Amino acid sequence: MDIKAYVLQKAMEAKAGARAIAKASSEQKNNALVKMAEAIQKKAKELQRENKKDLAAAKKKGLTKAMIDRLTLTSERIKEMSQGLIDIASLPDPVGEILKMWQRPNGMTIGRMRVPIGLIGIIYESRPNVTADATGLCLKSGNAVILRGGSEAIYSNKAIVKILREVAKKEGIHSGVITFIDKTDRQAIMEMLKLEGIIDVVIPRGGEGLIRAVTENSRIPVLKHYKGVCHVFVDRDADLKMAEDICFNAKVQRPGTCNAMETMLVDEKVAMKFLPSIAKRLKKAKVKIKGCPRTVRIIKSAVAAKEEDFYNEYVDLILNIKVVKDIDAAMDHIAKYSSAHTETIVTENYNKAMRFLREVDSASVFVNISTRFSDGFQFGLGAEMGISTDKIHARGPMGLEELTCTKFIGLGNGQLRS
Repeated sequence: MDIKAYVLQKAMEAKAGARAIAKASSEQKNNALVKMAEAIQKKAKELQRENKKDLAAAKKKGLTKAMIDRLTLTSERIKEMSQGLIDIASLPDPVGEILKMWQRPNGMTIGRMRVPIGLIGIIYESRPNVTADATGLCLKSGNAVILRGGSEAIYSNKAIVKILREVAKKEGIHSGVITFIDKTDRQAIMEMLKLEGIIDVVIPRGGEGLIRAVTENSRIPVLKHYKGVCHVFVDRDADLKMAEDICFNAKVQRPGTCNAMETMLVDEKVAMKFLPSIAKRLKKAKVKIKGCPRTVRIIKSAVAAKEEDFYNEYVDLILNIKVVKDIDAAMDHIAKYSSAHTETIVTENYNKAMRFLREVDSASVFVNISTRFSDGFQFGLGAEMGISTDKIHARGPMGLEELTCTKFIGLGNGQLRS
């Protein structure tokens, strides 16, 4: 069977699964999710054994530290993957929720009801945990999922899918609900993207190159963010100790993520006091600093930043720093260079905080919080399908509600249109 026929066959199986899971009860879905969580924990050693095959291949290929970090299934990450499924099971089922009802003059009642989207295609790189997160969110929201992970995680993903499908079968769930494309040829992606009318929406997760390729070639609606150029602005009215802790966490805690800070903006009124202190901590953490001229004068170890640096998503221990005149200059900088992912202001000034929340046009905007909290799990969504910087349908971390749409419903007693 050639790749085109293979992908079509898989997609049709998944489409049948979508019809079946849309009718499943909340109890059936929740039971399956809990059993899946238990199975993942029980088979942790098996998962790590398969993951080691991927890690060995990744090191041989010379993948970056950030990519290898994303690929690694530590015991803690397996626990988090399992807990994510349990958390999803504990959340309210959005399917069938009636959002609003109103009565018309002729007596009929019109409303909106949440329903599953249908079949969701996930195209992703590196992170094997996406396999479980995506499956859990799709299953709970009444959708089937067709997964196509990156070649660098093929052994890990196959092992996770095997565990999840075995549980689904035991729980009486249609096998097509969790469908995995195990062909690593990139043509498999191109064939998926042609299946308009079968796959209802595609969500790519990975580097900017993958996401742009998916967007440019897809005949199916795409929910995505291209990159995470996130900012923290340290205002003149900030608690500087808090600001230092937030900035350090946003850059260093896990630099290989899309919600890590890439540019730190500092009000000129506190730059001389704040920058030397934060620079010492960043230097100990081996962060390379690229700065504006004023930053370079204050931090001797910094190198001069170029214009294009401020557009970069480094996913590494590299940080841009710019001294700005005030909050307006900071928001102007964000408007120009941000990827509309996540921005934070550190300030004790209520009016400035509210201005920042209202005026900064990104998917997540925070006051006195690390950008690293821009995450479905941290938001209490159980997990996330990804982060969307689009403005239509879904924006920000995509949880259960973002994986549903609505349909109009009408109730009457024989009304006829004249």
